[in-house]
Amino acid sequence: MAKKWALVSVFDKTGVLEFCQALTAAGYGILSTGGTARHLTENGVAVTPVEDYTGFPEMLDGRVKTLHPKIHGGLLGIRDNAEHRKSMQAHNIDEIDVVVVNLYPFEQTVAREGVTFEEAVEMIDIGGPSMLRAAAKNHRFCAPVVDPADYTWVSAALTERGRGLTDVDRRKLAAKVFSVTSRYDALITDYLAKQAEPEAPASSAAVAATSGTTPASSSIAVGTATLTTAASAAEAWPEVYQLSFVHKQALRYGENPHQAAHFYADPDASPASIARAAQLQGKELSFNNIQDADAALNMLRAFDDLNQATVVAVKHMNPCGIGLGVTIDEAFDRAYESDPVSIFGGIIACNRAVDGQLAERLAGMFLEVVIAPGFTSEAREQFSRKKNVRLLTVDVTEPQWRESDQVMRRVSGGLLVQNVDRQLAVTESWQVVTKRQPTDSEQRALAFAWRTVKFVKSNAIVLATEFGTTGIGAGQMNRVGSAHIAIEQAGARAAASVLASDAFFPMRDTVDTAAAAGLKAIIQPGGSIKDADSIAAADEHGIAMVFTGERHFLH
Repeated sequence: MAKKWALVSVFDKTGVLEFCQALTAAGYGILSTGGTARHLTENGVAVTPVEDYTGFPEMLDGRVKTLHPKIHGGLLGIRDNAEHRKSMQAHNIDEIDVVVVNLYPFEQTVAREGVTFEEAVEMIDIGGPSMLRAAAKNHRFCAPVVDPADYTWVSAALTERGRGLTDVDRRKLAAKVFSVTSRYDALITDYLAKQAEPEAPASSAAVAATSGTTPASSSIAVGTATLTTAASAAEAWPEVYQLSFVHKQALRYGENPHQAAHFYADPDASPASIARAAQLQGKELSFNNIQDADAALNMLRAFDDLNQATVVAVKHMNPCGIGLGVTIDEAFDRAYESDPVSIFGGIIACNRAVDGQLAERLAGMFLEVVIAPGFTSEAREQFSRKKNVRLLTVDVTEPQWRESDQVMRRVSGGLLVQNVDRQLAVTESWQVVTKRQPTDSEQRALAFAWRTVKFVKSNAIVLATEFGTTGIGAGQMNRVGSAHIAIEQAGARAAASVLASDAFFPMRDTVDTAAAAGLKAIIQPGGSIKDADSIAAADEHGIAMVFTGERHFLH
């Protein structure tokens, strides 16, 4: 038997041949299983099959192969403990000094279309996590290697004369093991919980909330977006909520200079996410840049289904302008016109490549970040003169959210978790509750405003045409206060705009304020005990009012 062993059993064989060649050259014997053993043997690496070492055959279709005292004794034995050494010698258990394991691809398997429950269960690795956790626990003597990215530096440390792995190296490897296995267990937990869900009830359209005194109403349908059921469908939520994110970068500071901050990424983040954005130039991203850039991307993607050029301008996670157009330049014009003051020091997101013409305009402004699927060479040349401006490219062809994605917010002593607000615009359940019907142009403007208001901090009021925002009132303690801000910002454009409110009107004052500014159409959730007062006010002023039956609070 070899004086020192490395146990190698990997599903992902990237780099494992070279790693084992280095280990063999350093005097390690290689214990291995199944496909890994065949791969190494076929490429000239001497391997001792695990079943030859344990004297116990692989069985139960491969479910049992490394679950044996000679394996786990070799992993867990404390080398400087006399009783451990005595037991190991009595049972002919060799020390195993290195464990090289990566796990069955459970996540990739369950993501595959048409996978059966039985197929998914077979991809739950048992032996791999057991070996890794044992080695990680005993990392002072047994080095656990779970990530192929670590092969190079680990092999160098193990083969360099007199160096070896330091205590810090070993703790780093052990920490990575528990990070990987905890995420692996969380994925399995999530999958099994979803499989345990009862059948969801048949979906039903949201019923618009109107008061008993509301006059007969008519339905309205604008656009193609569909309404998904709200939280009425049965959902499985884990008893223990586990999170696993990988360190991406240190940040200069947090929201303020006295707060330390780092950015962690989901290992499986979508290519369409800020975590996977590529930075082409500019200073490193700050904590606030990342928050604002993510908000801008979320807003941008809410208009995907319209198939129009779209530009979003964001300041402090609120939109200060959103514009649609045939060209990206036209869309920018409309976003800029919404609030040419607040855009100063803001973030711009575009769903089309930025060309030289638009870049020349953007480079002439003070902006923190510009996000787009691409930048032409002419655009790069223009921005090269503004070296501090951060340019990010993001794939806007991929889905931004997975069905399982959720929104989290830390509170003192706990974590709030909710589903992503995926509601877009129009459904057949929207109702016109006033005598006046919105015109076709107003209907399109209402749909645009409703898409936008969900991204504005509550209390939120948005004024818009069918092509872009004209005024935005965010985050006020009363709704009519937000309306005054939006109307003041819109100025003379208010009369040609519609108004969207993220929640119902508790009284008629917002309707009266809108009427005084010349607005002729309003969209809001409805559901107040004083809906009848707001409807009556709208009828008095000749305003069309639409109830959506859903709200979009954003705190």
